[in-house]
Amino acid sequence: MTALLRAFLAAFLAIPLITCFSSHAQTSAPSRAAAVYDSLPRAKRIDQVAISPDGKQIAYIVDGALTISGSGSERSVVVEGKLPLREVAWSADSSQVVFIADLPGDVPAGQVWTAATDGTAPVKRADLRGYVQTPSFSPDGSKLAILFIEGMPRVAGPLQPMMPLAGVVDEKNFEQRLSTIELANNTLRQVTPADMYVYEYDWTPDGQGWFATAAHGSGDANWYVAHLYHIPVQSGAMHEIYIPKLQIADPHVSPDNKHIAFIEGLMSDEGSTGGDVFVLSLADGKARDVTPNIKASPSSLTWTGPDRITFAENIDGGTGLASVAANGGEVQTLWSGEEFIGTGVPSASLSRDGSVTAVVKQSPSQAPEIWTGPAGKWKQLTTMNSGAKPAWGEAKNFHWTNGNEHLEGWLMLPKDFAPGKTYPLVVNVHGGPSAACSARWDTRTLGGESAMGYFAFCPNPRGSYGQGEAFTQGNVKDFGGGDYRDIMTGVDAILKQYPVDPKRLGIRGHSYGGYMTMWVEAQTNRFAAAVAGAGLSDWLSYYGVNEIDEWMIPFFGKSVYDDPAVYAKSDPMHFVKAVKTPTLILVGERDGEVPMEQSVEWWHALKSLHVPVQMVVYPGEGHVFVKPEDTRDYFVRGWEWFDQWFAKAGSGSAGK
Repeated sequence: MTALLRAFLAAFLAIPLITCFSSHAQTSAPSRAAAVYDSLPRAKRIDQVAISPDGKQIAYIVDGALTISGSGSERSVVVEGKLPLREVAWSADSSQVVFIADLPGDVPAGQVWTAATDGTAPVKRADLRGYVQTPSFSPDGSKLAILFIEGMPRVAGPLQPMMPLAGVVDEKNFEQRLSTIELANNTLRQVTPADMYVYEYDWTPDGQGWFATAAHGSGDANWYVAHLYHIPVQSGAMHEIYIPKLQIADPHVSPDNKHIAFIEGLMSDEGSTGGDVFVLSLADGKARDVTPNIKASPSSLTWTGPDRITFAENIDGGTGLASVAANGGEVQTLWSGEEFIGTGVPSASLSRDGSVTAVVKQSPSQAPEIWTGPAGKWKQLTTMNSGAKPAWGEAKNFHWTNGNEHLEGWLMLPKDFAPGKTYPLVVNVHGGPSAACSARWDTRTLGGESAMGYFAFCPNPRGSYGQGEAFTQGNVKDFGGGDYRDIMTGVDAILKQYPVDPKRLGIRGHSYGGYMTMWVEAQTNRFAAAVAGAGLSDWLSYYGVNEIDEWMIPFFGKSVYDDPAVYAKSDPMHFVKAVKTPTLILVGERDGEVPMEQSVEWWHALKSLHVPVQMVVYPGEGHVFVKPEDTRDYFVRGWEWFDQWFAKAGSGSAGK
């Protein structure tokens, strides 16, 4: 960041609107938007569910608390004053679990614990200064593996708040290393080299090594160029065995140690997985796509036999479970539905043979609960959210066409929808673009907007998951082209079928959705208001300041320096003089994925053009907000913005 821009931002951040969030404190009557937000139902957050390999027990984490359920009893696992717990995993013999406890403080520190299912007290295995994740038992149960970044000053991952630049840049990378803990004496050993960042791994069946995805350099940026490696436990040497054409995720070793299954595809965010299922033969080193042309996007997988792979998937706006042979062939659908299974991405926890599964199931009308049983024949295990009832309208999986493209998304009707009235419509463009709108219990976006009295629409344009890898790659070198037309034809289809006031259209989004919000308002004046969260306004400057620039090459073919024209045609800033839409801009101060400067550029341009604009910077926040008060402010401000401009554009506020 230049000294001039730093000085500008210092002055800009001094504006009371930016630094003082007490504008929404209860010093006066709350706004309609604040009242709606505070009245929405609150559900307990299910972080993870894991079924034991023998299929007889379930471990699950809810709001940081671990429970083990099985044989008609439940046991809460508590350590050192009820520390928040995360990432539980079972031993191969189903006799114990491993999990991580986070210590309080501004700098990451974690403990690794094991707990036997016989009710004995948990045992602390390591006390680590730095960020630790992904614990697992070796097949014989003699040791643990973890991913550990020693001395990491923040939580790992590009969505987290970045550390401010200071001192000599690029002098130190914090590398995530595969490490082991010997359970006989709790001895920690960092195994992989100090110059490699390991992302995901799986034990070999003999416990003598791992197969892992890894890359040199920065962990945040280089996930996009990770390769597949074999790593012996004793030496820790990294043996490269596969270089993917695109991104690679979720590697798993077959029970007979003959194959590696993984997902490969065009993915724009680490952890938001989609693509095709590939199987690599360890005999000849060749990889084969075993789900070519599948009209879905596999998101997580596991082996359920020496030659069978079961995977969860995004499919046509819903989710599903399917399986395929290791040598390819027909894909067998085990279950599919409009409900969402999983927490972050569609996922399920399976017993060793796949006969029993555990899922977190949710929908717009049903808060998350844990269900278990054979795939698709689940029975509800928990009722922790039985008191949470939807405070919004009906949700529909809405389909439309744009030329030869058959498209879908989720449309939520206004709360208390009544024929004879017209309503505003807010379009919510998802992040990614490699992601998908789905049928989740959603209180903040579609649910909140419905409670405000709006139609709320989340489209899945080309570039999204759910219709196969070719569809996901549909906006390569075409950002703001086909995806823009897909969204707008979706809006037109809704206007033909539902009583939407065409004068009261709004658009919002975050990340790619923020980019599309900026792009759309530079292409059309149909929208009465826009809310751009962490938007990307200028590809040239973005390429130079973002911390994950490797993601851009697969989408654009070359860097912005080598092919500026392919970026320029998708650049909102080149069309900014056409913008007339009143725009609210929201961004985290320490966002590394789409840095704050991108929002500053758009704010500055719109202000210079006398377009109604307001910008809010959230101190200390990253790409995804971590402070509840900032999350509340983010949504309340957005709804207030829409209410304000809908009232000016139409004959009153929502529902009139």
